[in-house]
Amino acid sequence: MPESNFYLGRLLDSKTAKPTTTPIEYDPADLTTHAVVTGMTGSGKTGLCISLLEEAALQGVPAIIIDPKGDLTNLLLHFPSLAPQDFQPWIDPEMARRASKTLDQAADEASSAWRSGLKEWGIGPDRLQALKNAAQFAIFTPGSDAGIPVSVLSSLAAPDLDWETNREVLRERISSTVTALLGLVGLTDLDPIRSREHILLSNIFETHWSEGRDIDLTELILQTQTPPFDKLGAFPVDTFFPQKDRMELAMILNNILAAPAFETWREGQSLDVQSLLFTEDGRPRHSIFYLAHLSDGERMFFVTLLLSAVETWMRTQSGSTSLRALLYMDEIYGYLPPTAVPPSKGPLLRMLKQARAFGLGLLLATQNPVDIDYKALSNTGTWFIGKLQTERDKNRLLDGLESAAGAGLPRAAMDKLISSLGKRVFVMHNVHEKAPVLMQTRWVMNFLAGPLTRNQIPALNELADAGASLPTPPTTAPVSRKVSKPQPSVEAFQPVSVPSSVTSDQSSVISQPATFQPSNPQPASNRKSSTRAEPGRSIVNPKSDGSLTKPPLPAGIREYYLPQNFSLPEAFQSAGRAMPAQAMIQGVMYRPSLLAAAQIRIMDRKYGVDSEVTKAALVDTLDRRGIVRWDEFAYAGPSLDKVETMPVPSARYGGIDSPLNDSKQMTALQKDFTDWVFRNSSVTARANLALKVYGGPDISQAEFMTACAEQARAGRDAEITKKTSAIEKKIKTLEDKLAREERELREDETDLQHRKMEEMGTHAENVLGLFTGSRSTRRLSSSLSKRRQTENAKEDVQESLDTIAQYKKDLANLIRERDDVAAEINDRWGRVVNETSEVTINPKKTDIYVNLFGVAWKPYYVVESGGETMELPAFGAE
Repeated sequence: MPESNFYLGRLLDSKTAKPTTTPIEYDPADLTTHAVVTGMTGSGKTGLCISLLEEAALQGVPAIIIDPKGDLTNLLLHFPSLAPQDFQPWIDPEMARRASKTLDQAADEASSAWRSGLKEWGIGPDRLQALKNAAQFAIFTPGSDAGIPVSVLSSLAAPDLDWETNREVLRERISSTVTALLGLVGLTDLDPIRSREHILLSNIFETHWSEGRDIDLTELILQTQTPPFDKLGAFPVDTFFPQKDRMELAMILNNILAAPAFETWREGQSLDVQSLLFTEDGRPRHSIFYLAHLSDGERMFFVTLLLSAVETWMRTQSGSTSLRALLYMDEIYGYLPPTAVPPSKGPLLRMLKQARAFGLGLLLATQNPVDIDYKALSNTGTWFIGKLQTERDKNRLLDGLESAAGAGLPRAAMDKLISSLGKRVFVMHNVHEKAPVLMQTRWVMNFLAGPLTRNQIPALNELADAGASLPTPPTTAPVSRKVSKPQPSVEAFQPVSVPSSVTSDQSSVISQPATFQPSNPQPASNRKSSTRAEPGRSIVNPKSDGSLTKPPLPAGIREYYLPQNFSLPEAFQSAGRAMPAQAMIQGVMYRPSLLAAAQIRIMDRKYGVDSEVTKAALVDTLDRRGIVRWDEFAYAGPSLDKVETMPVPSARYGGIDSPLNDSKQMTALQKDFTDWVFRNSSVTARANLALKVYGGPDISQAEFMTACAEQARAGRDAEITKKTSAIEKKIKTLEDKLAREERELREDETDLQHRKMEEMGTHAENVLGLFTGSRSTRRLSSSLSKRRQTENAKEDVQESLDTIAQYKKDLANLIRERDDVAAEINDRWGRVVNETSEVTINPKKTDIYVNLFGVAWKPYYVVESGGETMELPAFGAE
């Protein structure tokens, strides 16, 4: 059996209803056209799906597994030694009690059953150990910390896709996300075109995502009250969706945050599909999402977000004809219905139509074919059909098969075949094969303990060492990937006293201290705070600590104005101060800093590197001698491509000292900055010279190793095909000869039987002649002739038997020779994958362009609170 195929079971003889010795092999590339597994309870559907996932793991194919019922937690129960003590912790005590057995007795029986079952299907301990080591298995529990928790807030972040070229795709994701979010709070069956709730939230998402800015749930609720736009369509926002009604929607959404149970939805693993499919070192992962503990609304909400994340990841991948990853859903009921349109339906239909080009395979399981949309059925290339419950289910399935296969489907024969199916017996209809096959599924390698409870999940993850390779969950708030829109001028900030207790129609519905916000503020979630907390400066008279006239600068020194990208709460947080109940903004103060930024192009055609790197520094405190340790002031905040060219009106300015007002020192500093950029702007390229695979700094180690593995797999398969083709031809020729000889044997055996009967007849005639006195020389001669013919026929039979034995021996030798060749090639290509190296690529000085260098006027809010006046940073960056 070629190692590149999935071993699913054995061919079943429809006449005897018993499995033959012929293995059923399935090409994993066929899964890129997706598969549906259908069968009633007890048909063996779950066992077949687990077999498919086991084979995928053995082939290094990662998988995201959605488990609504808890059956697929069994995928972590790998027991290579098959020792009873390994089974014992997972035996159901209640089932053992009902069978009048102790747990140890039940564990012994389970161990014996698995040992004999696997032996019967030709699966040894080495394959069990290979499965255990093939992938990193882990169970995730959104909305619970029983397993690895999942942060759904990460799914609200702007996808890493260009808006202009992926506008339609991203709008589809926004629509699905908003529909799922509204469904979570009970607002179901909303038309995205007619529902004002859906339209408002979708526009808020689009405002952020189109600019590459993230949004979290808190900011979404705040902007539901105060949208970051004035109109929706032709109407003002207040006309389209009055403020009172928006407040009601915000209150409903706030229930999600206010509920204590939602706390577990905020923390944990982000929905980063790449890290869910591969560990940081490139090892494949099988990530199981256990959803049995969730309500229907919560389940739909999470599944939609997960499917949307997978779809977005898919579109960032290059094209592939091989199976790159697998998405499995254990029970599709309610997620892809034929008539209703739940939020999960859109992503599923789009992936069924388009995922093939990206190497993503969908495997969907259902008890009833009527649960799946007809269009989805017609986009599925492989059908595994088990025993069905009703005639309606069978007819629906046959209709879908006819649609997918066309006029070539023998409906009557397929109808009869499906009607006769038993347990663990399936019809496999693959559009890539000539005809359907009847198969019995193999024994699964994992222990099928049945659905496991949420309380057992921690022990399961510990058994699989599930947390060992997880990336560290993000602890910072979502950030902006682009420059925020300019803040309103200082004239928009009126001295306002905000009491700590407000009514629902006056201020935010979020449970937090009352804050002063400018009109149309920038979202708090989209900005990173400074790595160095900037304390507020207490001042007695803000007007005496600055001037309305900007200090002059010598010619040749450029100047910039940094934007006000902090809200007042963020300004207090950055200063390390608690937000008081009452605060008033008196104005804006600009203070000088040194801003430097350069764009560096690093190129090396040999290693396929063509990268653009940005280096920036923002220096708040300068030595008068013009000495700067640039590493201490490296800037990593929002892009400064669009720094302001004009200050806000009525702002005041702090004084400016050397070296910022000295042209010679500034020129020397710019040269020093350029040298620092040159010394600190190298990138690391990865290379596998044998495979001719190269990866620049934008390619992670996991992505690089995945590319190497894919290239090696393709090279291995091509070499195996090339070097075993002659042997395959010999095998085919020998099989043909064997078949002909077996036909001749049957003919010779038939002829021998006839000759024996003729000989016996002639012999009987001669004996009768003795008794009747009718002796005949002619009859005696005929009897001798028949005897010779019988002996000749017997010799022909023996000759055929000897020839067949020799053919079988030669055939076994050829098969062994082919497998040895394939094994040697497979091992060699496996070693080539790890023959990687790293090279440091440095830029040329001519490829460094200093695009920003000069005085940056940094804004500070002048705030009065409790009789104290202070300066708080209005701009912040990492």
